[in-house]
Amino acid sequence: MHVHILGICGTFMGGIAALARAAGHRVTGSDAKVYPPMSDQLAALGIALTEGYDPAQLDGAPDVVLVGNVMTRGMPIVERLLDDDLAFSSGPQWLAEHVLGGREVVAVAGTHGKTTTTTMLAWILDRADRAPGFLIGGVPENFGVSARLGTGTAFVIEADEYDTAFFDKRAKFVHYRPRHLVLTNLEFDHADIYPDLAAIERQFHHLLRTVPGRGRISWNAAAPALGRVLAMGCWTPQASFARDPAIAAEWQLRLVAEDGSRFTVLHQGAAVAEVSWPHFGLHNAENALAAIAAAAGLGVAPEQAGAALAEFQGVRRRMQLRGSVRGISVYDDFAHHPTAVAVSIDALRRRDPGARIIAVLEPRSNTMRLGHHVGQLAEALAGADRIWLYHPPGLGWDPGTVATALGARAGISGDLDQLVAALAAELVPGDRVLVMSNGGFGGLHGRLLAALAEPLRTPTMERRPG
Repeated sequence: MHVHILGICGTFMGGIAALARAAGHRVTGSDAKVYPPMSDQLAALGIALTEGYDPAQLDGAPDVVLVGNVMTRGMPIVERLLDDDLAFSSGPQWLAEHVLGGREVVAVAGTHGKTTTTTMLAWILDRADRAPGFLIGGVPENFGVSARLGTGTAFVIEADEYDTAFFDKRAKFVHYRPRHLVLTNLEFDHADIYPDLAAIERQFHHLLRTVPGRGRISWNAAAPALGRVLAMGCWTPQASFARDPAIAAEWQLRLVAEDGSRFTVLHQGAAVAEVSWPHFGLHNAENALAAIAAAAGLGVAPEQAGAALAEFQGVRRRMQLRGSVRGISVYDDFAHHPTAVAVSIDALRRRDPGARIIAVLEPRSNTMRLGHHVGQLAEALAGADRIWLYHPPGLGWDPGTVATALGARAGISGDLDQLVAALAAELVPGDRVLVMSNGGFGGLHGRLLAALAEPLRTPTMERRPG
């Protein structure tokens, strides 16, 4: 079968491409911008990539065209697809029909922590000799690829609630029909798709309706929205978890190190596993708790799961140390929601209590660009000692309102060169720079590290309110 994928360089569609290639199909694809790391991963698999969406790429009449959710009506290639009556499908639908059938699907859903928790679960199962398949919205360091078929029964998938395609406005995760479901948390996001949190809760309940009675749902008891989703109706056995000991839950944790690098896992009040690993942050400890609880439902002993996590190397762009120059460390983090911003700053603070933390934020997600989180940003960033807000073209709100609330420690720049120069001039040994974006941020991390290796320069700032 010749599978052609529109929007192939996204992590999800790129993962679909890798799975289709591993299943023996001929795979080609295109994207508006063919860029690493996904382009490198696909090229290594022998998948031919086309830059742009010229309708001529459909001249070969592939057996099926998989349409990414970045494609819309009115795009010439979409109109050609429809006018020529070519066979097409969405990525989630194709995955369900050609990969997930007959597998023990383990889905991880929630606003935060999906990628990391999915990766942890896949790694735990791998170390338990279960040879799972997986599809992850990031690149796990332990595996080096975002997707694989696997030879075992289990298939672990990151299940997000974004819409499926221009012709299917249901959440992607309703296609997967998991036997095991992990719900990490739930807050308002995707303002370009959903009007409010209640609409997202309804989608999550649609997902719950697909989980069989012989399955299992592991859920975060600290998330009120998840409690409301379950209250709509649940027909599957549940296992609750919570990192806060004050919250009643079947699975809990007890910190041994305040930064989350060591903790004890409790099941019904009894210690069942110890985790000591190179990662930090309470959110990571909570993700690990979720993974261990879910793995127990899959027959992996908590002690074995904890031992596997000691070897867990993390996921690229999740609090990833990109480099250190002159004692200044630069971290790359995917945070793009106020809650994620706050917990990332807290994680770094717990790791290095005496260090000065410089937070640099690119408001890039659709929800962030639309301004739905403006009122929460100042509080989310307040834990940092110095804050820089990037002002990209077309931003739908004035970051000056956030900077003013933060006072003299906040600065704004609409020019990446100036931002790099300003940072390089003011950073001193011992500083920790936390760069947060759900995109590449124009290569800011590498540019900053290169600038730090050069003699300091006097910055030119667009604006620095006090």
